[in-house]
Amino acid sequence: MAVKALVAAVLPPLWSNRVLPALGLDIRGRTAANTGFAAAYTLVFRGAPNWLSPRGLRAGAIAAGLVVSGYAAALAVPATRRHLAGLDDRGPAVHTVEWTALHIPGGTVLTEELVYRSTLTPLLEQAAGAAGTGLGAFVFGLSHIQPARAAADPIAATVAITGIAGLVFDRLRRDTGSATAPALLHLALNAGGALAPRLARRLVGGRR
Repeated sequence: MAVKALVAAVLPPLWSNRVLPALGLDIRGRTAANTGFAAAYTLVFRGAPNWLSPRGLRAGAIAAGLVVSGYAAALAVPATRRHLAGLDDRGPAVHTVEWTALHIPGGTVLTEELVYRSTLTPLLEQAAGAAGTGLGAFVFGLSHIQPARAAADPIAATVAITGIAGLVFDRLRRDTGSATAPALLHLALNAGGALAPRLARRLVGGRR
């Protein structure tokens, strides 16, 4: 079990930080490649997302609703709306609808919830007990090193923030027995973060 957990922990950051960037794919290719990797990883390591859990759906809907409400409040307040409008547009070279309807839910949320919450963290918890949760969140953070470097974001801060988010996602998964709750929260955070600045620019009369 320890060897299996070690191998399972090494593969996701290796994929995200080395293999995937080396392929030189555009965003559509990355989404397809990520989906294939996540499906194979979940199959090999016997992940169990339990997507249809009613408890997971309820908890995820509540968590996502709170996040969406927060974004809506930020857009409604002039000061925060102007701040959002002033952020750099760091979206990929695809239409906003494609980005938020396909690449964020499929290429990011689905793949990461399959790999981490459905598979890796439960496996690490079996091998290391409660410490496995922290290890899973840490690996989740490490997997964002190359994306942070590519976006010129501070690597240490990105790893820390992503790791903390991983702990929250894992808590939802553990409390509901399903990856659905963290997936819905993850989707609300990422899609809201993509849409809010663009909506703010429209509201203040700026560029899209």
